[in-house]
Amino acid sequence: MEKLAEFVKQKRKQAQLTQEDLASRAGVALTVVRKIEQDKGNLNLERVNQVLKMFGHELAPVNSRELNAESQNLRP
Repeated sequence: MEKLAEFVKQKRKQAQLTQEDLASRAGVALTVVRKIEQDKGNLNLERVNQVLKMFGHELAPVNSRELNAESQNLRP
């Protein structure tokens, strides 16, 4: 599973946005984008979702048992 930091950085670069551009378009402070991309803890979920919405995603609860079972089924 891809880490949030890697996901946001990759999507931002694909969209050819600087961290400043992404922060401005998402309506969050530059420090929010930097904290996400640096994989810092203590993030505000609402702010994270503001950033993720720029790429058509959001954070949501996932059943870890189902996720683990699914990944086991995908292995060759």
